[in-house]
Amino acid sequence: MLHDLGAYIKPAVDIRRGILAGGGALHADCESALLQDGSQQEDVWGADWNPTAQQVTYESLINIRPRRNNRSLESKIRLYASRSLKSLSGY
Repeated sequence: MLHDLGAYIKPAVDIRRGILAGGGALHADCESALLQDGSQQEDVWGADWNPTAQQVTYESLINIRPRRNNRSLESKIRLYASRSLKSLSGY
């Protein structure tokens, strides 16, 4: 996954199912893979993962959700998404 984007990966995490998809050029690519696999859109959140620095950030266009009162790129549920991502990635 790192060969395409350099030092980071753009995963999408399904926080209800506890699964993630990574490797797409966009968060939306990973979100689409999860939706095709049965995830619900309201459960899927985007993040950026830098495995070298073992750092996770939560800025993604797929996180903008006015209907859920989230009008920013950052996920309002970052703590839960962080736990899911770290658990699934092994870091």
